[in-house]
This record gives sequence, structure tokens and C-alpha cells, in this order.
Amino acid sequence: MKVLVANRGEIAVRILRACRDLGLPSVAVYSEADREALHTRYADEAVYLGPTPAAQSYLNIPAVLDAARRSGARAIHPGYGFLSENADFARAVEDAGLTFIGPRPETIALTGDKLAARRAARDAGLPVLPGPDTPLTEAIAADMAMQVQYPVLVKATAGGGGRGIRLARNPDELAAMVTAARKEAQAAFGDDTVYLEPLVQRARHIEVQILGDGAGRILCLGERECSIQRRRQKLIEEAPAHGLSAAQRAFLYDAAARVGRALGYRSLGTVEFLLDERGAFHFIEINPRIQVEHPVTEMITGLDLVKEQLRLAAGRPLRLVQDAVELRGAAIEARVLAEDPQAGFLPATGNIAHLKEPGGPGIRVDSALYAGMTVTADYDSLLAKVSAWGENRAGAILRLRRALREFQIGGVATDLEFLLQIVESPPFQAGNFDTTYLDKFDPPEARGKAALERDAALAAALVAHRKKSGALHRQEENAWRTIAWREQM
Repeated sequence: MKVLVANRGEIAVRILRACRDLGLPSVAVYSEADREALHTRYADEAVYLGPTPAAQSYLNIPAVLDAARRSGARAIHPGYGFLSENADFARAVEDAGLTFIGPRPETIALTGDKLAARRAARDAGLPVLPGPDTPLTEAIAADMAMQVQYPVLVKATAGGGGRGIRLARNPDELAAMVTAARKEAQAAFGDDTVYLEPLVQRARHIEVQILGDGAGRILCLGERECSIQRRRQKLIEEAPAHGLSAAQRAFLYDAAARVGRALGYRSLGTVEFLLDERGAFHFIEINPRIQVEHPVTEMITGLDLVKEQLRLAAGRPLRLVQDAVELRGAAIEARVLAEDPQAGFLPATGNIAHLKEPGGPGIRVDSALYAGMTVTADYDSLLAKVSAWGENRAGAILRLRRALREFQIGGVATDLEFLLQIVESPPFQAGNFDTTYLDKFDPPEARGKAALERDAALAAALVAHRKKSGALHRQEENAWRTIAWREQM
């Protein structure tokens, strides 16, 4: 089975590696901006999709299907983002006689409609937040605005990734937030339908990883804590969730399995919940794809989730039963973004002038970075994910802190220092946080006398480095000595 990976960046490389492990030939696709991308060189072959804009390349369904036809691929893995939650794409893949590595098209369509997913979860007996399962199709009437319980979230029915969501604190804000959410939803998903959902104050975001065979068998592969978010975008995730009781975990797994069986779920999926201050769970959505944060689940289960997807797509049965799923230790993942915390987290661009990824016991790095690579603002700002495993949460935190300190990316601003500040903060280390933690997070001042002195020292070192490297080249001294000097810089 030749597999085409309809994605880019670290997730494309991750899937291609799983294909290579299984001895499956692979095909990468790329846009104009990604001609020199790592995933195009890692795959067995690569096919050009089109110009840089995603709409003309990675989101171009006819172009992706044509790439599969020309390369002879028999299956398509969508990764996450782009076309991964597009039911029309999944249906087009299957109509072309190819295998879609993911849930059935009708499952994607249902879970992509948040209101339909709420109804399905309620029918399966899951606790769903109160509120009507009807969309807001017109402007908010004044009398309706007065009847709403505030604060309230305005959410896109086709939403995902934290987009198409606005918070209204009072009736005066509601109309403006509905308009803003509609506008963002239309731009992101091509659908401006929104609905209202009560805001759960001081909630934690907990999700359960499921794997289904499409015939009613569902495995629960543990839960993940995703409460460290900035602007509703996950930044740090861990498994298992800190401080849950055995009864809470049993409730979560049973609820996730029930809705999975009700949907006849096939492949990987994530059932997401909010945990309120009273310890009660509330269903919020189902993500019908592999998640960005899947490495922490792999680290505590010892399973390769992408390989499990590929085996199921090839018609093989689930290899495990629920009692055989063993969770060991703890794992934490941090997302390294090309964003500048000193400039309000604006996207950063440039060339990777220097790169040194961390390693050592318990450390995993998922990336598609290489020295000399150009980072543009054409796609998502995610550069890499660094994950750490430990025998317990404290051990995982210590290893992640070490890895973040070791990670060096030169030439492009990143959030590495910000991530380290979060990981080193006492509330995080104690597990005392919720989804609003970063809203009030006050990291130590990154600038000041010490930082200026450090920058001055680095500038002087770089000048010395240029002179030294030139002299070493002229004198043809030992190459290892030159490399060691560069590493010190």
C-alpha cells in the first residue's frame, strides 16, 4: 500500500517515518514555498501541488487526488489541519477508489458540526453543557440577549483549533462578539454559523484518546491534560492528567467509549471534556483526526498511533484489547512556535541560521527543521514539539526543562524562553492551573540589565567566532575543533 501524506511540516515527517517503519512506500506533496522542505526529501517521492497559498495547494482537493493518481498511491493520510476534517475530501478519496486513513466521511461530517456532535453525545448519555442545539442564524434580538446567562461563549459550529470563538461578558458585548465570531468562522471554515455555550469558569481541558475499528470495538488510550492554552490555542499538554481519581478516569473512559461505539468510530479520535471546579465533566467536542499532542500518549502507552492507523486502513484488526492497554509514567509536550513573545506573539520569519535540538534519556523531538531552512508566515507557526517522559510528573517536568534549555534555534524568534518560564512556574509544577492560567501569567521580565549584558556577550562572541572560524579555515586546523567552537557559540 503506497501512502500519500496530504500535509507538511513535522506531522508529514512523523507519518512518513511510520510508513518507513512498516515498509510502506510513501509520497509527499508540496507547495511552491515547500520545495526544499524536509518532508519532500524524506518521502520516497514528492509531487508538486501548486502555488504557496494553501487554497491552491494543500487545500486543493483535485490537486491532491491528482497527485495520488500520478504517483500510484492507494491511500491518503491527511495528518491534522488542512483537509483532515473535511468530509468532502474524505468522501472524494473513497469515491476515487482510494483509502482514507481516518474516520468515515459521515463521521467527520457529524463531528465537524459541533451542534450535531452535542446531540450525538447527549443521545449516548454523556454530560453536555446546557443550551439549545440550534444555531444562531440571525442577529441577536434584544430580548434574547437579556435572557442569556453571562459570561457566554459564541462558538462556530464548524470550528476547531480555537478559532471562531468569542467571549461575551454582558448583553452589550453579545451582538459584537457574534459578528466577530461569524467573520472569523467564515474566513477559517467557509461557514459563519455560530451557537451559544455557557462558559465554565476555572475549567480544565481534559481529552480522551480513542482508537476504533469501525465495527464497534473502541480502545481508550488514556487521557491528556490540555489546559495550558494561549488564546484558546493549546501550548503545553501532558498525559496523564494531574490529580484525577480512579473514579473520574473510569467515568471519562466509559463516556468516550460510549460515544465512540455510538458513532461506529473508525481510526483515531479524541473526545474532549471540560472539568469544572466541582469535579464534574462536560462534553465539548470530538476531533476526528490525529492530534498535535499525540506524542505524549505514545510515550505513556508505548504505542505508535500512526502505525495503528495505517494497520487499520490496511484492513487489519485492532491488535489490543482494553485490558492490555498499560499506562506507564508521565509525559509532557511543549509546542515550539515561530512567534515573538516580546512583540505580542506576532508570527516570526527568517532563516534558521543555527539549530541544535535536545536529546538524552526520555526526550523526543518532532520537527521538520534544518539549518538554512526558511521560515515564512504562509502556514501555521508550529516549528517543533519537544516531549519529555518521566517515571512521574515531576520527573517529566525536570526533563522537559532540561530539553527546553538545550533547544537552540538561531535566526528566528521563538517561544522557547516563554515555554521554559511556564514549566518553571510554581503553580504549573504543582498542577494548580486551568484554561485561563496564561491569561494572568506574569513571567519574569525577559529584558533588563542581565539580558542586555547577555546579548552584548553574545554579540562579542559572534564577532570573535567569525574571526576565529576564518582563521581556522585558513590554517586548515582540525575540523572537530571548528565544530566544537561553533557549538559553543
